[in-house]
Amino acid sequence: MPEIIIYTAALCPYCTMAKKLFDRKGASYKEINVDSQPGLRQEMMEKTKRRTVPQIYIGDHHVGGYDDLYALEVQKKLDDLLQA
Repeated sequence: MPEIIIYTAALCPYCTMAKKLFDRKGASYKEINVDSQPGLRQEMMEKTKRRTVPQIYIGDHHVGGYDDLYALEVQKKLDDLLQA
């Protein structure tokens, strides 16, 4: 299974939903809370070119946010990404 990285923030409901989806899939992930250290949000923005959380990577693939992740699940494409 490829490494999963989720950039999150405190009190973010979409971050919670993304983590719950991965939990239901039995997928482990590395969470990077951008509120936990100065500079982490800027690092995320430079890497993803987006300001909002969550920002999700599966391996080298930038999924995007929760809506993008959920769309992959509905389209039955998420499991393929997780198995790559």
